[in-house]
Amino acid sequence: MKALRKMKDGFGNMELCDFDKPSPKNDDVLIKVVFSGICGSDIHAFKGEYNKKIPLTLGHEFIGIVHEIGDKVTTLTVGERVVSETTYEVCEKCVHCSAQEFNLCSQRKGLGTQVDGSFATFVLAKAERCHKLPERISNETAALIEPLACCVHAVMEKTHIHPNEKIAVFGPGPIGVLLALVAKSLKADVTLIGISKDAYRLAKAKELGLSLTVDSQTIDWDSFLAERTEQLGFDQVFECSGSPQALQQALEIVKKKGTVIQEGLFAKNPVPVDMSLLLNKEIQLIGSRTQKTSSWLKTIEWLQTSNIDLSPVITNILPLTQWEEAFRLAMNGEELKVLLKPE
Repeated sequence: MKALRKMKDGFGNMELCDFDKPSPKNDDVLIKVVFSGICGSDIHAFKGEYNKKIPLTLGHEFIGIVHEIGDKVTTLTVGERVVSETTYEVCEKCVHCSAQEFNLCSQRKGLGTQVDGSFATFVLAKAERCHKLPERISNETAALIEPLACCVHAVMEKTHIHPNEKIAVFGPGPIGVLLALVAKSLKADVTLIGISKDAYRLAKAKELGLSLTVDSQTIDWDSFLAERTEQLGFDQVFECSGSPQALQQALEIVKKKGTVIQEGLFAKNPVPVDMSLLLNKEIQLIGSRTQKTSSWLKTIEWLQTSNIDLSPVITNILPLTQWEEAFRLAMNGEELKVLLKPE
């Protein structure tokens, strides 16, 4: 089979390799990948900004078909369409595992981060982490379930959104756009914020119904906040870009006693921000790490009840053999979500 692997540290150093097809054992499931999306964390890994176990097959946003099952698997059968949570292995003993908060287990190993992921013809996953797909969810939309689950976790599980709340979302990439759509579906008044080079992505967001978009590099913030929030600031701000400047601005434009949720992954740490704003405005700053099992269940339900067409989020599908062009497009912001399709 083919597998796109990060071979060593540093920028690039990725190769499309011929690799032996793994065999499922015990509670493993071998999934034939249909589509796998390029995530921001994959881009960080490509650039050498995100340490992962190397060599490693990247990729974790995928839809596939059950190809083989281990001898202890009873919940899945060959031929079923599935998506899989990114968690592959956890300690199963800690307080977080007991609460099915596998994203917080200190011994967690994830697909595409510590174990081989989905930029490949086949990927191994745990049967108990797989979710069967209703017929009405297309393969293309199913490829968005993992990033969408991250957004559902941030919006529905890390905070609570009330109708008509003023919500700002920094970063019009796939995560920011999906998160803004989830927030809007809860009847929030959502503003999506980008920078000048995000013009294409902001335009795509408007196609999806996110009518209020802002270029933070050209807007007069005092006038905007006066008009939109009566100068009070936004009730809640979601930072999805992984930009320290955006986090700083989020602290500036959120209201006193407001909430900032950090969703984006930073390329470098520590992050310099003015923490006096956190203190003086009594801001709640909340971290949101990937997703957990409940997030996936809520996401699949949301897809069936929200009646939101997510197909415009996917702006290009390229074969796995054209991974270099796919990564170039994703990194340059020339597309919104790029999917890779194994041959």
